[in-house]
Amino acid sequence: MSTIADPQTQITDPAPARRGSRFWTKFRANRAALLGGVLVTFFVAVALLAPVLPLVDPTATDWLAVRKPPSPAHPFGTDEIGRDVLSRMGWGAQASLLAGVVSVAIAVLLGVPLGMLAGYLRGWTDAIISRMTEALLAAPFLILAIALAAFLGPSLSNAMIAIGLSAMPIFIRLARAQTLSVMTEDYVESARAIGLRDGALIWRYILPNIIPPILVQSTLTIATAIIAEASLSFLGLGQQPPAPSWGSMLNIAKNFLEQAPWMALYPGIAIFLVVLGFNLLGDGLRDALDPRDH
Repeated sequence: MSTIADPQTQITDPAPARRGSRFWTKFRANRAALLGGVLVTFFVAVALLAPVLPLVDPTATDWLAVRKPPSPAHPFGTDEIGRDVLSRMGWGAQASLLAGVVSVAIAVLLGVPLGMLAGYLRGWTDAIISRMTEALLAAPFLILAIALAAFLGPSLSNAMIAIGLSAMPIFIRLARAQTLSVMTEDYVESARAIGLRDGALIWRYILPNIIPPILVQSTLTIATAIIAEASLSFLGLGQQPPAPSWGSMLNIAKNFLEQAPWMALYPGIAIFLVVLGFNLLGDGLRDALDPRDH
């Protein structure tokens, strides 16, 4: 008497066992990626440990120390109302990194399912989702984020929603393209042939195989989202005073570039380094996860 084998045991993606070790070998060999990982880890640690680090209150003013240059008491100097720049830098890292991660999470959670539906169902579903995506992509990313943030109102949470919705089309297109590619693989065709249901097919075979490119794109998009958050805060549409944010610190510092250049120097360097870190990390992940590179 014949039996039908469990498709989970009979149909699998080729050579999954070697992927992990090959990934780490390739990633460790990439010095730029390691540098990116170090930079990202440093800023994440600063953001997480800001409440326990020996930093003064970032909103505390000292009218006797207005725009003081860096000194032992204030290693990064003070701002226009005597607030410690180092403390505001540490707490501002929370806003910038939170905006980057949450915004991308919103884009992924909304965009990936829509892209998978478009690629899997095709037909009129694909047509509607694709036309909607093209309409959103017609507007530049930052302009769309500014428009949405202005509509929702100035706050960090609204800025994160605006950035996430603006980045969503990128993940819709990526998930759709990857789904169409995976669906042509032999193991997917075999799973379909033995009658595996749509939900199981998507969950077991399609989603796991599109995660690597989505992970890479997410890392790169976090860098873009951090710049977008700084831009919105610079325009007064993001983190609201007196809460610290690198973008709002630059907005204030632009009025004192000659008298107190350190007010702009340190937030600018921080934005540059964290964006560089995520870009290097994303490039390293892309190279390490590339199945064509043996």
